[in-house]
Formats: sequence, C-alpha cells, structure tokens
Amino acid sequence: MEDIFAKSPFGIADATVPRAQVTESQSTTELVKNQEEDSFYFRSLENNGIHLNKAQLKAVRHVDGPFLTLAGAGSGKTTVLVCRTGYLMTVKKVDPRQLLLVTFTKKAAMEMKARIAKLPGVNKSQADKVMAGTFHSFFLYLLRSQGNREEILSSERQKQIILKQIQRSKGIHDPYEPEVLLSTLSFYKMNLIDRGDWPSSTQVEKEKNEILIAFENWKAENRKMDFDDILVYAYDLLIHNPSLTSSLQKRFQYVMVDEFQDTNLLQYSLIKLLVKGHRNLFIVGDDDQTIYSFNGARNDFILNFDNEFPEAEMTTLDLNYRSMPDIIGLGNEVIRHNKKRRVKMLKPTKAGRINPLYSRPSTTDEEAEWTLKKVQTLIASGKYSYKDISILHRTASSSRAMFERLLLEEVPFITYNVHDQLFYEQWIVKPIIDYLRLALVPRNFEAIEGILPTLFVGREKGIQYILNQERSNRKKYPIIHLTTMNHIKSFQVKKIKDRLKLIKTLQNEKPVDAIKMIRKEFYDTYLECAEQKKVTEHKEVLKETLNELEASAKRFDTVSTFLTFIENMKKKHEELQNISKAEKKDALSLMTIHRSKGLEFPVVFLIGACEGNLPHSSALDIEKLKDRNTFSSGKDMLGDAIEEERRLAYVAITRAEEELYISSPAFYQGEKRDISRFIVSAFQKDTVKKPISKKQIPKTKKKVKAWICTSQECIAWQRIEEGEIGGKLCPLCHSRMDIGIKEV
Repeated sequence: MEDIFAKSPFGIADATVPRAQVTESQSTTELVKNQEEDSFYFRSLENNGIHLNKAQLKAVRHVDGPFLTLAGAGSGKTTVLVCRTGYLMTVKKVDPRQLLLVTFTKKAAMEMKARIAKLPGVNKSQADKVMAGTFHSFFLYLLRSQGNREEILSSERQKQIILKQIQRSKGIHDPYEPEVLLSTLSFYKMNLIDRGDWPSSTQVEKEKNEILIAFENWKAENRKMDFDDILVYAYDLLIHNPSLTSSLQKRFQYVMVDEFQDTNLLQYSLIKLLVKGHRNLFIVGDDDQTIYSFNGARNDFILNFDNEFPEAEMTTLDLNYRSMPDIIGLGNEVIRHNKKRRVKMLKPTKAGRINPLYSRPSTTDEEAEWTLKKVQTLIASGKYSYKDISILHRTASSSRAMFERLLLEEVPFITYNVHDQLFYEQWIVKPIIDYLRLALVPRNFEAIEGILPTLFVGREKGIQYILNQERSNRKKYPIIHLTTMNHIKSFQVKKIKDRLKLIKTLQNEKPVDAIKMIRKEFYDTYLECAEQKKVTEHKEVLKETLNELEASAKRFDTVSTFLTFIENMKKKHEELQNISKAEKKDALSLMTIHRSKGLEFPVVFLIGACEGNLPHSSALDIEKLKDRNTFSSGKDMLGDAIEEERRLAYVAITRAEEELYISSPAFYQGEKRDISRFIVSAFQKDTVKKPISKKQIPKTKKKVKAWICTSQECIAWQRIEEGEIGGKLCPLCHSRMDIGIKEV
C-alpha cells in the first residue's frame, strides 16, 4: 500500500510535512506547593492519577465571576469541568445543589456525574445533588415543575406527515419538503425571531409561513411540543415570571456550560437569564470546532464573550493529550487559515513519528477499495481491532461507495446515519430504480406502486385500480390501465403513455445512460418545487444524490447486472441490521464528520477530501441558495461558509490519535475534482492566502514535456524527470502514460 498512500498530497512537490513540536509541561505536582491551603485537593487528585497542567489549574481554581476556558481538541476539557466541580464542593464548600452543569448530550452528562462521584472527598450522594444535564432535559424539568404537561412530539417522521397533511388540506399542488420547513421553523425559534418578523416579502415566503403557523396551531390544539418548543416555552416563562427567574438565580450560584461553541442564541439567552444576578458563568468550548451553524450554533459567542462579560477571565487549554505530533501539526496548519477565530496552536504531549498519509484515487469506488485494503492491512498487523478505526465522510451520499464496499467484504461496521437507510432505498433514488425494474419486468407491481407519485397518481388508489383491472383484463404493461381511471386528467394520460415508451427503451441502455434519460425526460423537473427559478440547498442535495446514483451505475454494463447488484446490497444490508449488539462490539465506525465531534479513534480515514465535497458545494454556492439558514453578516457569506467547512476538516483531522489517512478522489460524482484546498493549504508555509480563483491565474503559459495518462477519464500528468524512460503507469487509475506536451 506504500505506493497508494504518500506523505504529501498528490501533485505537491517539495512538500514540508506539517509537524508540531512535542511539549513537556509542569503539572500540579510542581505548580501547587504543600503549604497552599488548597494543596490537599490537588494532592488527592494526583493520588488518583489526575495531574493538571498550568492552564487547567487556573480554570479549576476559578470561583466567582465569568470565565472562558478555550479548550483545544483533546486538551482535557472534561477533566477541567469535573475537577472544578469537585474544587467548589471540597475546597470552597459550595452546596452541590447550587451547581448547574449544562451539556449537549445525555451521555456526556452521565459521564460527568459518574466522574464527579469518583473524585476524592465526594460521595455519590453529593454528586447526585449536582444538576447535570442537557439544555433540553434541564428546561423540560423546569417546565414540568411549573405544571406543563404537553406531550413531547419527538418523531421526525410524524412531524413530516403532519406537514404533508397540512399542505394537502391547503391545496398546495407542489408541496414543500417537510425537512426544509422544519429546518426553517427551528432556525426562527433558535434565533428568537418572532412570528411577525418571519420573512414575507414573496408569495412563497407567505405560503411557507401559513404552513408553519398551521403546524404550530396543530401542536397547540393537540397539546404537543417538540424539542425546540421546550426551550422557547422556558424562555417565555423566565421572561414573564421574574420571581421564578430570581429563585433560579439564587438556587444555581455556579453555572457551567460544556461545548459552548455549539450554543445558539436561544440557549445563550437562557443561560444569561440564569446568571444575570451573580454572573458566575464558567464556559468551556473551542471556536475552531463550531460546525453546527445549521442548528443555529454561532462561534461569535465565544469570540465576543469578553465583550458581553468585560470582567471575564480566560485560559487556553492548548496541550493535546490525544494525537501524534504530525496529526496535530496538520490540524494546526489547516485551521490557521481561518480569520474569525481566537488564535491558538495545539501542542502535542505524545512523542512519535507517524505521518498522516494521503491518496488520490480516481473515483469514490476506487477510494473505497483502497481504504478497505489499508484497513485490512492494519487489522492483519495485530496492532488494531475494527473498533479502533473510523471512516469519516462529509455527507450521507458521499459514503455510498464505502458503505457498499464494507457490505461486500463483510467487514463488521456500524453506521451512524440518522435513518440508517440503504442508498438505493432513499425516497429520491427508489423511483428511478423502480423504472429500471419495470424495464426488465413490466408486471412488477411493487415497482409500479413506487413510480405512481411521479405520474401524480396516489399510491393506494392507483395500485388498487390497476389490480382490479388486471383481474378481468391482464396487460403486459399494467400501467396502461391508469389511462381509464376515473378523474384522470388529459395531461396525466399523456404522461403515462410517454413513460411507457420510455420504459420500453430502457432495457437495452447502459444503466448510467438509462438514469440520465429518466432524469432528462421528467425526473429532475418532477423534483422541482414551487420555487422553480431559485437555487436552494435542498435542490442541491437532491442533485448530488442523483449524481451519486449515476456514479454508481457507471460501473455496470447492463441494467440487469446493476439491479442484481442492488438486490445483493439490499440483502446484505438487512443482514447487517439483524446483527446483535454483542457482534458489533468489535466493529469499524462509518460516520459523518459532524457525528464524530467529541469522539476519538486510534485510526481515522477521512474520505472525499476534494473540492465540492470538502468544502461542500452548499458552502461554495451559499450566496445562491435561497433556503440556506444562516446568520452570516451578509457581507461575506461565502467566507463564513468556507471557514465553517475548514473547521469541519479540522474536526475530522483531530479525531485521530495515532494514524490518519486522507483520500481525495480525482473524480467525484462524475466530475473532475481538485484536492481540498484545506489540505493543500496546510503545505503552503509562506503566508495565509485565499485559494486562487481562475480569474487570478496568470495567462502566461509555457510548454513542458510530461507523462500524460492515456485514459480519457483521468486528469493525471507528471513532469518528466531526467533519465526517465517509457513504461510508466498512472498513479491514479493505473492506465498507461505516454510522453506528451503539457502547458503550465
């Protein structure tokens, strides 16, 4: 595998591999003298194997007033929160009932309470009195204590069904996607945008508002509330009930917030209400890991914390206890190019020389093949188990090739996608697959039912009518029965006949060509929503998914072989879902970068590190996307979006403890792609510059002799070194390379 993975990205000559210098620091053993009054606490921590460094010590000793702990990746932030809680209880004799510790996950809250209970001088009874939980659990507890009994509407599927029903009742023929509507509503709530201030300058915006208001009214009538409502109701309660707010301020004298970079405006406003009297707010976070802007998270809360709280003290946890120096070095060189950040450089405490390695496969399928070969090599070495390895990807669709390869090779793995759905079973993909199935078997009634919505015919009524007609009048192409259905419109009759003609032509086409025909003839138009002249993020996701379907189909020569492959994938996916928890104990992790935040693995593979995927097209085109919820200033929306994408790359890199592999396919979803600018920039030591645009590239060119790949689908070429002779193979696609001339 050495010829596939290299020490620097493909095409970067004379690259200096980023490396951070190992740092040794003093701990409480040297920093805290025995004659100091709180030395007993730190001696007891040391006896339990906890040695705090200078920055951690400063944070733990802080008592009154606001405090910002800027915690770099792998710098021991949880240790600081736990030990400060113990310090307040043990040294400062603070009643544990006066402590509030807010986290973002139930798992994190439970872990902290368990660790607090194990601290010297703290028993389980005391630890249980500490209020530790998520934003939602704490404020739900508050609402329930004040008599709120509304049922939690937690099912995303149920919310989507309700929104669809509302749109049908309003006679909206081109319905908006429920996911987009829910995202918009959540954005309004998390950013405290009152109903009267919702955008309503266009007919589309007014129509969306009517749908969302109807949804809110449905919840009120049925005494339901969702997770966003918990925080909204709590905020309204505290704003309109000063006595309750005052009692909470007196009760919780010390408030600590973990993962502060993930807070949105509503959450921050709630916290400020709780600490308004005493201002004892202790926050821990890293602006370089703000990657949830789509949920309202804003890194400017950390950046401007000392403006909100001018008396705030601060410390920076910059010692990394997680990763090897070369991984830290790469992470530092990637993130330093962001401008809107608190400048810091992580310093590794581990010694070792294992460089991150890079590959440039030709396609995502080859990327999956190469990645798995390396995984199997690592497992065979005996150094790692499957559970030590994680494969990170930017979006759900970008994992398609890797997902399939893992299934085919029967590698034990866990996927963390929300719906855990096979790519070919997704609602946007399945109708196209059904058209291909009908091309081979016109009487496949399951497939017929699957395509009915694309003919603007209801599934239940349509399939029932066809089955009834089949009892007395069997047809080779049963879809034709729809032309005699009651209330069928003339335009639908024409569509049905046109689709029949198309279906009859698909069988002899290559699968990729058949899919392109389906998309061109009607499917892309069918997916268009009411905002036909607007480019939206939702549309871009749909387009990306269908492009990925074409990339998958391109591997097969016939529709039959493609469909056989899909059935095999479906069967293996069902087998995967039936694997017991015990069998998953030693399983590789396949997850998005967003899902990986807060986790760490000995070995990490970052796949799809190419332009258009990382940074993602939704960031590159943000100024065109009309449904992208953002609180960017508007002056530099593109710059802000790119900075968040760079933070994603940084988060992915810093998940790795020992080994890191980064791959950048030359072709992604059928298009040529450059290596991610974030990776390339890490090897540019001179200055921090923005990526050069095509307009900035000098027009002056010169011709050089070069090895040029003979494959028409490959972009690879290399300068000819002195003394080189023929017989060279392309490092990307392994095709023959011939000597030619290249303009540079």
